[in-house]
Amino acid sequence: MENHFSMVHRTHRQEKPFDLTFLSETEEKKVKRYHESFPVYKETPLACLKETAAALGVGAMYVKDESYRFGLNAFKVLGGSYAMGHYLADRLGVPMEKVTYDYLTSEDVRKKLGDITFVTATDGNHGRGVAWTAHQLQQHSVVYMPEGSARERLMNIRAEGADASITDLNYDDAVRLANRQAEEKGWIMVQDTAWEGYEDIPRWIMQGYGTMGLEAYEQLPEKPTHIFLQAGVGSLAGSITGLFSSLYPGSEKPVITIVEPDQADCLFRTAKADDGKLHAVTGHMRTIMAGLACGEPCSIGWKVLADYADYFISCPDYAAAQGMRILGNPMGHDPKVVSGESGASAFGAVSEILRNPQLRALKEELGLNEASRLLFFSTEGDTDRENYRRIVWDGAYTR
Repeated sequence: MENHFSMVHRTHRQEKPFDLTFLSETEEKKVKRYHESFPVYKETPLACLKETAAALGVGAMYVKDESYRFGLNAFKVLGGSYAMGHYLADRLGVPMEKVTYDYLTSEDVRKKLGDITFVTATDGNHGRGVAWTAHQLQQHSVVYMPEGSARERLMNIRAEGADASITDLNYDDAVRLANRQAEEKGWIMVQDTAWEGYEDIPRWIMQGYGTMGLEAYEQLPEKPTHIFLQAGVGSLAGSITGLFSSLYPGSEKPVITIVEPDQADCLFRTAKADDGKLHAVTGHMRTIMAGLACGEPCSIGWKVLADYADYFISCPDYAAAQGMRILGNPMGHDPKVVSGESGASAFGAVSEILRNPQLRALKEELGLNEASRLLFFSTEGDTDRENYRRIVWDGAYTR
């Protein structure tokens, strides 16, 4: 049986690696303080899967559970809320370090800002975060979703007051639609995909994601030897890679591996080509990992990953489904983690590598053994509950 797993090792340049100052611990502490000003802020749990790790033959497995984030069942609000706050701070001429939730929601600031419309493209989680933040700030939001997006995710976005719709476009074309609308109507584009002339907001979004990474760092009882990160455009992966590479510089850095769906593996293809160019995936990108079905890499995210990520893995849908099932039904007394298709993808890929003899070569190259301490980020809960039950209850998507 063909496993559809591919892996490539990234050789890093030794001189002048990409500057990680904007993702350093010092900067991320400032970002975290902003998030802490929100009344709903509470750090999400770090699940220790001790018995599951033993069963899979590794020393420890830690999973950051973002299903508890801001009551939105996903981490994405961290990026959108910080980027929107930073944009408003710049518009007001106020240093970001002085901006808080109370300041942005004050009547005086609201009058100064007037009416603003934020626009974005999303498969669900990011758009919900943007819509939620716009609602909190008494502003407007418009959200475009790619073809095949779950109706539950659409309705959750509309529930936050957004003008949201599902298009007949793939994700990257939905991003282009949102950008055209922003240019034509004077709306503010909030997207984690960067391109020439559009880099400030994507950079702020990456910084916003760092709150999740900094929390995990502060919660960990020991240094991880390996970090596995799922990727769509690469902003989340770049954010966490940059932060932990700053926290553990040089030879102290854990082995960092990026995991993507085999139908939308633009970062894997870019790493494999190793020709200094970004390589896109086009077409429909049919994968259950909806949040990762992105064909074009974020330029800023790639610059971080190119110099600090060690491996890139392209994996099939059944691996993500397996991750959902294991996290929802861990060994012994380990805490249960409800994780969606994208959130469980990296964990599922690693669990398959650890369990499948046909993938032993990947396990050995990654250096996974009984002394390994693995860190994962479950970036979403059951944001599409119907599909979650279909996979976890009914066993859809198996090898």
